[in-house]
Amino acid sequence: MRLHDLKPRPGAKHRKKRLGQGESSGRGKTSGRGGKGQSARSGSSIRIGFEGGQMPLIRRIPKRGFNNTRFKVSYHPVNLSDLNAFDAGSVVDAETLKKAGLANGSSDGIKILARGELTRKLVVRAQAFSASARAAIEAQGGKAEVVGKAKAVA
Repeated sequence: MRLHDLKPRPGAKHRKKRLGQGESSGRGKTSGRGGKGQSARSGSSIRIGFEGGQMPLIRRIPKRGFNNTRFKVSYHPVNLSDLNAFDAGSVVDAETLKKAGLANGSSDGIKILARGELTRKLVVRAQAFSASARAAIEAQGGKAEVVGKAKAVA
């Protein structure tokens, strides 16, 4: 097989729709753009929610109540089974979890959850623990230490 023998799989390539090729083509005259107006012009694009200058619906409806999104604390979840990657007796904190690739991305802290089974004795330092995860860590003879308040790990 040579480079010139390569072809796309059957059905992978579609013929480009050829607009404006005469009345009988089915895509002639207005080329699928309807009648006149802003959307019929070339280079035209209208942002989502734009209503031609009329007050948009999202701004017309009343906004009421409290939204907690601004004040929410989001934890990065780490399961007990993931902690088996560390050597017995080692200290597992935000930095070591980040190096191991278990707590990537932005969050306000790390929360250890009880999914899976822990098979090693570890000292785990995180911003939060589920009750069953704390019990599982201590059952193996390890320690579950809550480290300060949740703050950005990034």
